[in-house]
Amino acid sequence: MGFSSELCSPQGHGAVQQMQEAELRLLEGMRKWMAQRVKSDREYAGLLHHMSLQDAGGQSRSGGLDSSVNQSWAEITSQTEGLSRVLRQHAEDLNSGPLSKLSLLIRERQQLRKTYSEQWQQLQQELTKTHSQDIEKLKSQYRALARDSAQARRKYQEASKADKDRDKAKDKYVRSLWKLFAHHNRYVLGVRAAQLHHQHHHQLMLPSMLQSLQDLHEEMAHVLKEILQEYLEISSLVQDEVVAIHQEMAAAVARIQPEAEYQGFLQQYGSAPDVPPCVTFDESLLEEGEQLEPGELQLNELTVESVQHTWVAAWQGPRGFPADHGCHVGRLTSVTDDLAVATETVLSRKEAVSQLQRELWSEEQKTHPRERVQLLGKRQALQEALQGLQVALCSQAKLQAQQELLQTKLEQLGPGEPPAVLLLQDDRHSTSSSEQEREGGRTPTLEIIKSHFSGIFRPKFSLPPPLQLVPEVQKPLHEQLWYHGAIPRAEVAELLTNSGDFLVRESQGKQEYVLSVLWDGLPRHFIIQSSDNLYRLEGDGFPSIPLLIDHLLCSQQPLTKKSGVVLYRAVPKDKWVLNHEDLVLGEQIGRGNFGEVFSGRLRADNTLVAVKSCRETLPPDLKAKFLQEARILKQYSHPNIVRLIGVCTQKQPIYIVMELVQGGDFLTFLRTEGARLRVKTLLQMVGDAAAGMEYLESKCCIHRDLAARNCLVTEKNVLKISDFGMSREEADGIYAASGGLRQVPVKWTAPEALNYGRYSSESDVWSFGILLWETFSLGSSPYPNLSNQQTREFVEKGKGPAHVSSPGYSPPPHASFSFGFLPFLLEPGKKSSKPDIVVHSEGLRQQDCKFEPSLHNFSETLSQKNKKRT
Repeated sequence: MGFSSELCSPQGHGAVQQMQEAELRLLEGMRKWMAQRVKSDREYAGLLHHMSLQDAGGQSRSGGLDSSVNQSWAEITSQTEGLSRVLRQHAEDLNSGPLSKLSLLIRERQQLRKTYSEQWQQLQQELTKTHSQDIEKLKSQYRALARDSAQARRKYQEASKADKDRDKAKDKYVRSLWKLFAHHNRYVLGVRAAQLHHQHHHQLMLPSMLQSLQDLHEEMAHVLKEILQEYLEISSLVQDEVVAIHQEMAAAVARIQPEAEYQGFLQQYGSAPDVPPCVTFDESLLEEGEQLEPGELQLNELTVESVQHTWVAAWQGPRGFPADHGCHVGRLTSVTDDLAVATETVLSRKEAVSQLQRELWSEEQKTHPRERVQLLGKRQALQEALQGLQVALCSQAKLQAQQELLQTKLEQLGPGEPPAVLLLQDDRHSTSSSEQEREGGRTPTLEIIKSHFSGIFRPKFSLPPPLQLVPEVQKPLHEQLWYHGAIPRAEVAELLTNSGDFLVRESQGKQEYVLSVLWDGLPRHFIIQSSDNLYRLEGDGFPSIPLLIDHLLCSQQPLTKKSGVVLYRAVPKDKWVLNHEDLVLGEQIGRGNFGEVFSGRLRADNTLVAVKSCRETLPPDLKAKFLQEARILKQYSHPNIVRLIGVCTQKQPIYIVMELVQGGDFLTFLRTEGARLRVKTLLQMVGDAAAGMEYLESKCCIHRDLAARNCLVTEKNVLKISDFGMSREEADGIYAASGGLRQVPVKWTAPEALNYGRYSSESDVWSFGILLWETFSLGSSPYPNLSNQQTREFVEKGKGPAHVSSPGYSPPPHASFSFGFLPFLLEPGKKSSKPDIVVHSEGLRQQDCKFEPSLHNFSETLSQKNKKRT
């Protein structure tokens, strides 16, 4: 009892489609439910962490009361923080494990639904064409030829022997007979092919497809079972009541039996196969025929050469017949050649199926049962290959049956002459001597066959059919190399270098397409007009922008009469440009000044990425600032600099795609994980920051916003510098900013930048010193309890974060490790450069001595070097 025996009818097909839709809705519901569980666990873990921080502050205000209650409560709060970490880790495991696999399963399920529907439609169309349409067409032609033959026979019989039109009537009668006999043979072969196709469709191809569908559905049920079991293992807690609940859920999941998953469905919707009656030879066609046998090939003097041509593909037209006879017979297909091609196709598809089966078996041995979802794509490929093999076997069987009919008939004839047509025997005395000579010189049929046997079984090469190539001008706009999407207008001037260079872009905020051309040293911008589904500048309209550009480029016609601008060379889009369709967006993981930040994957290779979006409502100048970060990062490649993947500017919203650093930002990392970190680890991460900043200085880049919040931490505790939204590249290493301090991070900014707007690598070194304070204070805010204005006054007095003292304030743990770094930062003329920091921090990391004296020595060495320099 299975799909192949119970769901072959159209009603079964409809039931399968409804079942697939229902299961997809169920899977979507599961996915949303799991996503909500991940979100709730994260929020719960965050609340517990917040509670622990609040209570830690309460304990610090308790005056250090040493009581058993205080100790117990401290242990409780400490364990609560541990619970928050466990829950947060569970949430991340759920997100990267069951939820990700369930999303992949849904995509595979959707693809399976589409493939099944297409294959079922294709099988039905081929059956209808072979079994009904082609047969009906042959039958109608048969009837017409039979009527023509009967009419020609009557005219021939009515004509007297002395009548001069008797020869014409005879010729017409002979032609009609030949056409009837030849079409009779075609009809016999067509009926046989339809019978074989009918048999293969209902006994092999359709059941095979349904069985493969059932196998894939059962495999997906296995996968879903593993996903749910993994979900339960991750989300299960240790409380007795929760354990009992999870045991019940685990038992429910364990009761899933993929082999019996669809038994209830089959019992409800199963029905006997609705197989229509098979086609047979319509004997009513013979009522006016010439003593033809139903289902038998006619081999006589009129048809022998056409049968030979069908058998050996070497037909040479009958002597004495009209020229159009060759046209009709020439349209017959060589059964033997087609059978050889079909046999090669079957062998190649069998090999492909065997190869897929071996690969699938090999990967199954190496793949954990819970990773079976990764093999669904290959299983579907195997199912499609099996279906293709069944189709090839059907074609081979049809051709084999036709070949056997032809071969049997020719073997029955042997080396002798073909039988004559009875009605023509009376007229043989009128045949001329020259015709008799030609008849006597005819090559025997068997000799013709033998002469071609050597060529029938020659090896042939089976080449794949040529692909349908789409001309460049017919490709959609977003695939054109000269279409740059929604890039800022200011960036266009950098891309256009020579007169006549052009590109097409989307106008930011106006939803219009603009043709930008460099002419006479100035960029010119032409809005492409659109009306009545036609695009134009001046003159004729075209149904697409690529056709318009192709016309302007080929004709060298001025864009407008007034401007005289002519297109010469298209400027291709940046290699970093991605299409929005290349991304699969995940959930929101943050928010920036320009918009939300999402996790995601690249469709091409499943690479994890972080996607920064730019709100569509922002003005064009802010969108240009948003893309500035990508323009800077395109040039950089360093292990301590976050890597750019690409930009999506083809349409709104604009995206910047970067590598996903899953450890999160450095500030949060310090505040949540700092208590368990060794000082050596912190110093290593500071060294990573110094190496990244040294690389930026070598590229003449001024970061301007270096802080712990703008650094990311990998899962292996490698620090990467990110957030280049305020960065500038200056050849002389100095950038003079104008405007107010509204968005300037005052507590991280050097005094000369605050006072004079002068940014340089030395001002980045100041920010690096504040980063040191954040690092060794485990994420404490610099200059606590001071406003921005108070901070400026405090710094101008020559004091740093380590000098802050206020009631109730005590330096954070390890903060003393940063004291030695800060004195050399206080005066703009005495700050060290980033390479100095890299050299000394690398030396410190390789030492095994205590770190605090080393850091003091580090700062003294830097000060001495700067005094020598100044």
